[in-house]
Amino acid sequence: MDKIVILTGAGISAESGLGTFHDEDGLWTKYPLEDVAMPEGFARDPALVQTFYNDRRKGAAEAQPNAAHFALARLQADWHGEVVIVTQNVDGLHEAGGALDVIHMHGELAQALCAFCGHRWPAPAEMAVNEPCPSCNGPGGRPDVVWFGEIPYHMDRILQHLDEADLFVAIGTSGQVYPAAGFVQEAAARGIPRLEMNLDPSETSPVFTEHRIGKATKTVPVWVREMLAHAP
Repeated sequence: MDKIVILTGAGISAESGLGTFHDEDGLWTKYPLEDVAMPEGFARDPALVQTFYNDRRKGAAEAQPNAAHFALARLQADWHGEVVIVTQNVDGLHEAGGALDVIHMHGELAQALCAFCGHRWPAPAEMAVNEPCPSCNGPGGRPDVVWFGEIPYHMDRILQHLDEADLFVAIGTSGQVYPAAGFVQEAAARGIPRLEMNLDPSETSPVFTEHRIGKATKTVPVWVREMLAHAP
């Protein structure tokens, strides 16, 4: 076994204090998704959307990586083969924990995107309505995150990694958001072993060949130690 492809979702950052869609009193419960997580919402009320993501950006900047983030970085550093981390999360906790070349399929809160010319740049702590683009000077600055109805980033690269994988691992994902929820089916079609680590079984649990249920800060470090102890 040489190449491990790992998909992470909101569950891996939850223990760092960042909420998931399912938190009863979290930030997501205060706003309808159609208002803050769709292009139509941004067109309708850009001030609301910028405020929402400014709050998320602040929370992510204050959060610290947890034991699961550090464990994956250790696996990436010490594994004899390749460890590819693909995340649905828009925080930077994997990188803060030491991981390299993380593939952010849903974008990054720390980045801004021009809706006019497509230029990307480091986002300020607070983005304003009509945030100016440093490239074209147009007032099209928006959070560089993938909203519902938009195509996730790096899909060709991710599918190539899946095609080459010897093991697929999903950590802290609900199995409800596509196309990420379909990665386990892609792995299954190729006969790749599939491990799920989650607080509870996900929508796609039946497709996995192995399960470890519990908090990511507990299950992930144990698994990483086992993998490194038995590595050739």
